[in-house]
Amino acid sequence: MRIWKRLATAGATLSLLALSACAAYTDAPATPVPGASGDDRLKVSVAFYPFQFVAERVGGDLVSVTNLTAPGAEPHDLELTPQQVASLTTDDLVIYQSGFQPAVDTAVEQSRPKRTVDTASFLTLMKVDHTDEDADHADEADDHDHGAYDPHTWLDPTNLVAVAEHVRDALAAARPDATQQFADNTSRLVADLTELDTTLKADLDSCAITPFITSHAAFGYFAHRYGLTQVGINGVEPDVEPSAARIAEVQRIAKENKVTTIFFETLVSPAVAQSIAGDLGLQTDVLDPLEGITADSRGSDYLEVMRANGTALQKSNQCA
Repeated sequence: MRIWKRLATAGATLSLLALSACAAYTDAPATPVPGASGDDRLKVSVAFYPFQFVAERVGGDLVSVTNLTAPGAEPHDLELTPQQVASLTTDDLVIYQSGFQPAVDTAVEQSRPKRTVDTASFLTLMKVDHTDEDADHADEADDHDHGAYDPHTWLDPTNLVAVAEHVRDALAAARPDATQQFADNTSRLVADLTELDTTLKADLDSCAITPFITSHAAFGYFAHRYGLTQVGINGVEPDVEPSAARIAEVQRIAKENKVTTIFFETLVSPAVAQSIAGDLGLQTDVLDPLEGITADSRGSDYLEVMRANGTALQKSNQCA
C-alpha cells in the first residue's frame, strides 16, 4: 500500500511541476523568526525536526525555516503535497537525509533546490543489526530497513555537530556577507551539543544494567555512543508489528538482564510495550527519538529532550 501511495504522490508531483514549477508554498508556512524581515531571510526547508533545530540555531534571524514533517507526524512515512514539492525550487537551502524519507528524496531530485545538505553524504551510517529483528519478519524488515542502514543519526549529538558545520557552510555560500554571524551561531550550538554529550556520558557511566528495551529500534547511535545495548521490540521501522516469537525473545532478555523498564515513545502506540511490561511486572517510561516536538515531549527542543532521555536511562539502568 505504501508503494502505491508513493507512486501516486510522484505522479501528482510531476504534473504540478510541469505546470507551475514556481508555485507559492502555502500548506506549511515558515516558522516565524522574531526580529527579522521576511523579505531578507534565507528560505530553508528541512525534512524533519532535528534539522529544523540545527537550521534555526545556525541561521538565527537570517533564516526562515519550514519543516516538511508536521509536529506529531511520523516522519518515516512522510508524504508531501505537490505544493510542498514545488516550493523547494525556490528554497535557498534544503536539509535532509537521503534514504530515510523516500518522498523527500524524490522531491529533491525533481525540484533541484539551489543548495542541499544531505547528511547521509558525510555521516557514517550504522548497519542495522538484524539479530535484534524478528526472524519471522526478515523479508518485511529488508523491505523497510532503509537499505540495511539505521537512519537515526541525530541521536548521537556529535553527529549534529557535523550537520551544523555543513549547514553553516551552505548558508555562508548563500549569504557571504553573513559568514561571521553563521560561524558565531554555529560555535554556540557546537558548545551546547558538546556540553550535552559530556552530560550524557556522565549520566550513563557505569550502568548496572546495560541493555534497554524500546518499542522502536531508533537508539542504535545513542547506545553505541554511551556504551549501552539497545533491544528493539520493533526494528528501525516503527510500524512493523512484532510476532509472538519476538515478544517472547524480548521477555527473555528482560528477565535475564533484570531490566526494570520497557520504553515507548510519543509518536508510536505504546500498546505492545505496555503489554510486555504488564506481563513481567515492569515499569514503563518514554524514550523520545526526537523525530518531532509536540506538547507531550519532555522538553521544548533537542537539547532538553535528549537530557530527559539520559535521565530516564540513568534511572532505569541504575547508572552511577
